[in-house]
Amino acid sequence: MIENASWGRRILALLVDWLLSTLVVIVIFGLDEYTKPGSFASGAVLIVFVVESGLLTWLGGGSAGKLLTGLCVVPADGQLRRLSPVKAIGRQVLVALVIPPLVFRPDGRGLHDLFAGTSTVTFATLRTLTK
Repeated sequence: MIENASWGRRILALLVDWLLSTLVVIVIFGLDEYTKPGSFASGAVLIVFVVESGLLTWLGGGSAGKLLTGLCVVPADGQLRRLSPVKAIGRQVLVALVIPPLVFRPDGRGLHDLFAGTSTVTFATLRTLTK
């Protein structure tokens, strides 16, 4: 069985991703538009988050926040291979819905991981899988 990363590291990674997504939106739309009540720009952060984290999980094994905090997403069976783009994006859509990650099994895998067949692990755990 693969040892999943701690909740603290996963939450930190989520916060880093959200901050980066917010900064991207501010660069594109401007701070004034982002802070305007009811602005599309404030809602665009969620779209940027899903796209960024989904694409990077598919292409690089983890979102920017995960990789910066020493985490990655791997297939739960321990066989290292790239996730399908549909599963990677679908996994992030479920994360954005908030509830799926909060409903989890004793091993720490949430509904988003069960959907995609993944586990979030530390780089140290990843190294043991590559031996």
